[in-house]
Amino acid sequence: MLALTDTESKVLRGTMAITDWPEFERPREKLLAHGANHLSDAELLAIFLRVGTRGKSAVDLARELISHFGSLRALVNAPLEQFCEIHGMGSAKYVQLQASVELSKRFLLQNLQEGDAINSAQEAKRFLQLRMSAYKKEVFAALFLNSQHHVISFKELFFGSIDQAPVYTRDLVEATIKQHAAALIIAHNHPSGDPSPSQADIHITRKIKNALELIDVKLLDHLIIGHNKVTSLAELG
Repeated sequence: MLALTDTESKVLRGTMAITDWPEFERPREKLLAHGANHLSDAELLAIFLRVGTRGKSAVDLARELISHFGSLRALVNAPLEQFCEIHGMGSAKYVQLQASVELSKRFLLQNLQEGDAINSAQEAKRFLQLRMSAYKKEVFAALFLNSQHHVISFKELFFGSIDQAPVYTRDLVEATIKQHAAALIIAHNHPSGDPSPSQADIHITRKIKNALELIDVKLLDHLIIGHNKVTSLAELG
C-alpha cells in the first residue's frame, strides 16, 4: 500500500493551510501575478478574511460563507446579526466588510467626478448599480452633470416603499438649479431585482424630460437598477 505524503494527508483531512498550497494557486500570489480580476469570489473574500477557522482554510471559509448566504451580494447585504451567526465571524469583520464596500462606491464616484466626461452610460451604470442595487426600498437618485458632462454630484432625492418612490418634479428641478447642472442622469432601483421599466417609469421620465427642457437642462438617461442588470431607457429609445 502506498503511503500518503504529508501534503496529501492534509488535503484529505481538510486541514491544509493556504501556505501549503502551490504558490500559483494561492489567492494573494495569484492577485499579484495576474490581477484581482483573475480571482474567484471566494478567493477575493479569502484575502479579505486573511485566516480561516480550525480545520478550514480562508478559501474554504469564504466558499462556505457564499454558499450559506446564496451569493456574494447576499453576504455583503446580510444584517449584522445574521453575519455574526457564522462561526469565526463577528462585528469587527462585519465592519471591515461594510467599510470596504463603501470605499468601492466612493472610489467609483470619485472616478466619475475626476475622470473623463461621460460619453456613454457604462460608467454611470457601474457606479449606480453598486450604489443602489442593495436597497430594500425604492430610491430615486440623480447624477448632476455640467455642460461638458462631468459629474458635479450624486444625490439620493426621493425614498419610498418596497415598490415605489414618489417623485416630485418641482423638487428635482429645484435641485438641478441649485447644483448648476446642465444635464442629468436619473436612476431608481427595483427592489424586486427586475429592472424592466413600468408604464409609470416611462411616464415620469417623459414628465421630467419636459420639465428640464423648460430650464434648458438635458436628461441624458433614466437607469433602472436591478440586482444583476441595469436597464437604460435611453438605449431602449
